[in-house]
Amino acid sequence: MHKKDIGLATLVMTVGAIVAVMNPRFLSPINLANTANLIGLFGLFSIAEAFVIVTAGIELSIGSVIALIGVIFVDLIASFGVPWPVALAIVMVLSATIGLLHGWLITRLKLQPFVVTLCGLLIYRGIARFYTRDGTAGFTFGSDFPMLEYLIAGRTAGVPHSVVAFLLVAVAAWLLLHRTVLGRHLFAVGKNPEAASFSGIDTTRVIIQAYVLCAFLTGISAVFFAMYTRSVQPSSHGNFYELYGIAAAVLGGFSLRGGEGSIIGVVLGVILLQVLQNLVNLLGIPSSLNFAVMGSVILAGVIADTQFSRYRDARRQAIAMAALEDGGKPQA
Repeated sequence: MHKKDIGLATLVMTVGAIVAVMNPRFLSPINLANTANLIGLFGLFSIAEAFVIVTAGIELSIGSVIALIGVIFVDLIASFGVPWPVALAIVMVLSATIGLLHGWLITRLKLQPFVVTLCGLLIYRGIARFYTRDGTAGFTFGSDFPMLEYLIAGRTAGVPHSVVAFLLVAVAAWLLLHRTVLGRHLFAVGKNPEAASFSGIDTTRVIIQAYVLCAFLTGISAVFFAMYTRSVQPSSHGNFYELYGIAAAVLGGFSLRGGEGSIIGVVLGVILLQVLQNLVNLLGIPSSLNFAVMGSVILAGVIADTQFSRYRDARRQAIAMAALEDGGKPQA
């Protein structure tokens, strides 16, 4: 674990202990299970966001993609009678296609990631609302999909399957980002795309792969959210989820300048955000302040990242200057 991860883990345990002291209901089995379920649900797309941020990009359409994919998935099963494995395959292909489109627009047409994904945020939610005629896509009363509900929304030994999926994705993401050639290329492109290109890395392919991975994981998250709520209201479903993903990634040490980050940090960031939101709920603080908490966390994370980078650069410069001075001294 990096020093940042250790510090964040300490902060998570400290905040958890404070919450438990302030309200013992925090440690109740029901509350812990519900909190764990939310950690799993929100964690999936937070890891997705991290894959884009590490390349110095940004993905602002996550919430809208969750709404659109959720609407289509539910409607394919409930209205068209498509077997759920086929519906799942269709929406996952659609999710990957969205990521491919974003990556192509950014790399081939040289558009800014902020502009591309901001337009996506508006377009996908608009399509979802038009598709449902601004209504709600949901399962009819009494509809039963036992296998699908067990796999996606069920629990094993009290552990929500969303947490299991989150942990599996986290392990796979850690191996991919920290133990593969693609992972090294992602860091290199985020750190210095020109230097990465001169060293033989296909930066276009790497960036496209990052956006495809992000959209694919977002599609998985959309299916879990759709089965969790059992209905999708396109005008509100997934609102501001992209900000949550950015906050978790920034807390996890992913610099918005790219080239830095840890999957373990993202996992800890998601846990910390959910513990904070649980604290807001248990203390009876208005839920509208969740956005204020999220915004404060993003701001604090960016400030901490900026100050840490300045300190690290100054330290490197001091070490380099000291080395030059030592090299210039006459030998005895």
